[in-house]
Amino acid sequence: MNQQTLFRENGKKLINLKEASVWASQYLNRKITVSNISYLLQYGRVKKYGNDGEPLIDMNELKNYYDTYNKEKQWKKILGADLNWHLSFAEYKESERTKHVHRLHPYKGKFIPQLVEYFLDSHTDEFKKKIYFCKGDIVLDPFCGSGTTLVQANELGMHAIGIDISAFNSLISNIKVEKHNIPLVEETIRKLTLKLNNFQKNRNNIAFEEHLLHELTKFNYKYFPSPEYKRKIKRGEINEEKYAEEKEKRFLKIYYDLVKKYQIKIKQDRNNTFLDKWFLFPVREEIDFLLGEIKSITNNDIKRVLTVILSRTVRSCRATTHADLATLKQPVTETYYCKKHGKICKPLFTISGWWRRYTIDTLQRFREFDRLRTDTFQVCLSGDSRTIDIYREIMKKKPEFAAILSRQKIRGIFSSPPYVGLIDYHEQHAYAYELFDVGPKQDFRISEA
Repeated sequence: MNQQTLFRENGKKLINLKEASVWASQYLNRKITVSNISYLLQYGRVKKYGNDGEPLIDMNELKNYYDTYNKEKQWKKILGADLNWHLSFAEYKESERTKHVHRLHPYKGKFIPQLVEYFLDSHTDEFKKKIYFCKGDIVLDPFCGSGTTLVQANELGMHAIGIDISAFNSLISNIKVEKHNIPLVEETIRKLTLKLNNFQKNRNNIAFEEHLLHELTKFNYKYFPSPEYKRKIKRGEINEEKYAEEKEKRFLKIYYDLVKKYQIKIKQDRNNTFLDKWFLFPVREEIDFLLGEIKSITNNDIKRVLTVILSRTVRSCRATTHADLATLKQPVTETYYCKKHGKICKPLFTISGWWRRYTIDTLQRFREFDRLRTDTFQVCLSGDSRTIDIYREIMKKKPEFAAILSRQKIRGIFSSPPYVGLIDYHEQHAYAYELFDVGPKQDFRISEA
């Protein structure tokens, strides 16, 4: 730490954000960025000193924060000091745990790639005493999920077979490991986005949402200033529930005035299916438009890639609060107080933002993985892992892989069995099953029974 920029104020050790990131990285033995420190300030986790031009943090307050939320100490207290914390991989940033194609599509309950690397990679260290797999081996994952084992097997120079009861899961897994014509995917996306823009010209939802965002920005700046608002809640100066309820009602008048001005139809006419219930009318219109365009594409690989991108987009556009995105409770059709962000938020009235974001992100992740991929075979088969004829199915899809499989045995199994009773794997993709008709076979779904 640069001692020349270490300030003292009433006995406090005040450091700037860069110095805080360096200190925290050394203290926690993992990378803590300036953005991570800024997040703590923004959400009132630690107090800001200095001014907006040079915000400062009390190093002791920062230490107390990290000590309070030190998961290693908490779990060792519960499970014992001999807990091998190395296998928590806590030192990896979120971006490292979702590197390249691993974040091509959300999936509940998947393990991180570093865990797969640890057991598949043919090396030993102070924590790992045994080698389980080597380059050229064939690995089997009978509960493939979103394909983490397959992707890492490719990166490590191993062949891999995945099996999943859900055809949609198999689609996600195979899109991750397959080689794609990226320039052609990019050009198809460009044309499709242009068609979406033209489709939106005859609708008012884009102008409505832009105006709504403008009004929300003004309102939130006045009544929910960050980070002062959250700090006042933390100190008990504001009763969050009463204050938020009053401001939520006040903004609803602005919201419905804009709905009337732009003549926005909010709810769909039907409420029979997941797609009917969880998407506002303007969003459903755009989803159906893009789906029709994707279905008309003749190149099967391009169509499958765009199907995954659309699914990822649709998932982010469900009519729910930010806090309930992973566990849907009730559809949201109007602006609401968001406890997660500490301000008034809104449901989505267009898919445009997420569509653009995810198309760009997908192309980038394909390119990243292409720089790492090895000349090996990976495939995810759709079916029941108890009864499926692996060799026969691989022969249909990848005869070259089947030839390797006929010469050498599967080396071993590496998998994460389903968390039965904890995660509804099928409900999380219910919208995709309806959109693309790729749902699991009901008779084979794993249940608590």
